[in-house]
Amino acid sequence: MKFESQKIAYYFFAVCMLLLGLQLIYGFIMAFCHLGYDVLHEFIPFNVARGCHNNLLLLWLISGFMGSCYYVIPDEVDSEISSVKLAYIQLVTLVIVGVTAIIGFHLNWWEGRKFLEIPRFLDYLVVINVLLFLGIIGVTIYKGIRRTTTSLILYFALFAAALLYLPGMIDTTNQTMDSFWRWWVVHLWVEGVWELILGSLLAYLLIKLTGVDREVIEKWIYIIIGLTFLSGVLGTGHHYYWVGTPHYWLYIGGFFSSLEPLSFLGMTIYTISVVRRRTLQHQNKMALTWTVGCSIMAFAGAGFLGFVHTLPSVNIYTHGTLVTACHGHLAFWGAYAMINLSMITYTLPIMTGSRIHETFAAKYAFWAANIGIVGMVLSFGLAGVVQVYLERMLDLDFFVVREQLKLYFGSLICLAIVFSTGILAFIYTFIKAGLPKFKVIK
Repeated sequence: MKFESQKIAYYFFAVCMLLLGLQLIYGFIMAFCHLGYDVLHEFIPFNVARGCHNNLLLLWLISGFMGSCYYVIPDEVDSEISSVKLAYIQLVTLVIVGVTAIIGFHLNWWEGRKFLEIPRFLDYLVVINVLLFLGIIGVTIYKGIRRTTTSLILYFALFAAALLYLPGMIDTTNQTMDSFWRWWVVHLWVEGVWELILGSLLAYLLIKLTGVDREVIEKWIYIIIGLTFLSGVLGTGHHYYWVGTPHYWLYIGGFFSSLEPLSFLGMTIYTISVVRRRTLQHQNKMALTWTVGCSIMAFAGAGFLGFVHTLPSVNIYTHGTLVTACHGHLAFWGAYAMINLSMITYTLPIMTGSRIHETFAAKYAFWAANIGIVGMVLSFGLAGVVQVYLERMLDLDFFVVREQLKLYFGSLICLAIVFSTGILAFIYTFIKAGLPKFKVIK
């Protein structure tokens, strides 16, 4: 790494590993609930497990984005982080807010709005924390020696993500209005500005790992930005089908949502084309494997599976079923989890001086996690199709249908174990790599 201050990224990544491990635990609790083994109900009801599972996902992904930013921005602008002390304070306060929220869920202290469950008091602390983060990064860019497209788009995307958190804090007692504003946060994050974060980090990794000219790679970012905003903003309408909004959202949401896979397809094409034209044989082959895998899985999960059930004529049956879980799991994994794990795989050997990326455990982590998640998604998908037919078409009772889905959840748990062994192997390699070195590596 160019600058010693970049090692702050390591500690954000360490938080990622801890939160990812906890997320898996709550995922297993929910899976066993679906099988009828809700033995922890008195202590961890299903709604609490789901809230923790979802929010731990968001928290570790955001922590990863911040850690990546603390590593990438100094490298791109050729300057130390403006205030390392404030960066550590920001990390600690982020963890405190996150832990408080998770504990609060167990004590029934939350708002009950999916993905935005944390209490309003903690919302304000989140805003303060993110403003501190943006201030540190903004000053770093301002004082930097150079400006790059990658650094500016990354900062803009993070700034926009912070701005779009605010609509979720609009206070309303109307269910339709609440859903309207809530999707401004959730959708415009994951199918809007987070795609820009993904594109920026993908561009950075390809520049470092392939040796292809920066201008060639960065021009693709502008194309992806155009596709993202063309489809993503009005594509929010596919969340407005059934919440009481005007009828025209059926047409707007359906049309623009069908365009959303184009941005992910563009990412996949440009990633594969750049890798084929690479002029550098980078020694960290696992980082390149994760990067290419990210682009492919993002298109499969967020692009293809998203399109499969986004049209109103299909969504009227699949909305809120396990078909949605099928799409959601692979979309979050491919687009956002894998880009964070790609960044960690690339930066960890540089920060620690280890060669852990060459080990069997590192290779096993990639293949086990991806084989496991594909199997899980297939289980969710098959269960979802059966659920749609029995619940939505035959109008059978939920508990009657649940009995028919036990086979699929049994296979889901088996494949989740495979996935978890891959994640545990990744966490093992992270720990085994050791702490970041104090000596700056050029």
